[in-house]
Amino acid sequence: MNIMRWEILKVAGLLFMFGGLFYAMLTVLSAPSRPSIRLGLRGLKRQRMIATSDSWRVLEPLLRWIGVRVSGVIKEEWRKRLNDQIATAGDYLGLTADEFVGLSIISSFAGCGMGIAVGFALSNASVMFGLVGTLFGALAPYMQMQAEADERLQSIRRGLPYAIDLMSLSMGAGLDFPGSVRQVVEKASNPSDPITEEFSLALQSLSIGRTRREVLQDLAARAPIETVIEFTSSLLQAEERGNPIVEVLQIQATVSRQRKSVKAEENASKAGVAMSLPVSLVFISVLILILGPVMLGLGSSGGF
Repeated sequence: MNIMRWEILKVAGLLFMFGGLFYAMLTVLSAPSRPSIRLGLRGLKRQRMIATSDSWRVLEPLLRWIGVRVSGVIKEEWRKRLNDQIATAGDYLGLTADEFVGLSIISSFAGCGMGIAVGFALSNASVMFGLVGTLFGALAPYMQMQAEADERLQSIRRGLPYAIDLMSLSMGAGLDFPGSVRQVVEKASNPSDPITEEFSLALQSLSIGRTRREVLQDLAARAPIETVIEFTSSLLQAEERGNPIVEVLQIQATVSRQRKSVKAEENASKAGVAMSLPVSLVFISVLILILGPVMLGLGSSGGF
């Protein structure tokens, strides 16, 4: 009797889960879609992904289709927040906010299928495994995007002092601000480095007529970390007050070098503290290996 009840509950759970998914799909399909937008830099990122990944080449049309379908049910506040997070992650996969939601939907279906399959293979709790798989699948793209954003911001934090140094030297040699930015882009060893990509975008924006203020504000928005915000704020203040940009860059270069030295010292001190426990364990292990046979020898010879 209990087994029959459990089977009924399993079937009801599966029907409820698939019914919820079907209702969500029906809501998405019946919602009005928004007009398409120009992708700009994200379009370039998407083309790079399509050229380098066969699986992405197959998945991208489906994402575009789902993105149009879900565009009518996403609030503008959510869309703006997602767009900001995608930009912080370096225009993650070249996706728009609507297409990112579509990626989460596809991932949730895949997670649900894998969870149900694992549930049937391991136990009778396939409904629970399906729910857990659906939740994990829906969150997986967001977690991956956050990891990409953290790695990108860390790379910008490391590369900005060198860029400021080069800009300061370039403007000190007589170049203007766009010329100093061009030097950073041209002298970069890796064009795909995040700091190089950001300065390339800034240079392109300046070349099409955008003001320096707009470009710097966009840079601070795309890389919202302390060093970038301080750098852009200093240049904006210098522009408002009419101070020479080269002097501000020289000060920023000095501050960046000092901050980098302090950060290196902090990391070194933290490494010393972190290594104290493993070193202690190694020392105790060596001591046991050396003194263990001696103590056993003394014990067998009646030394105790």
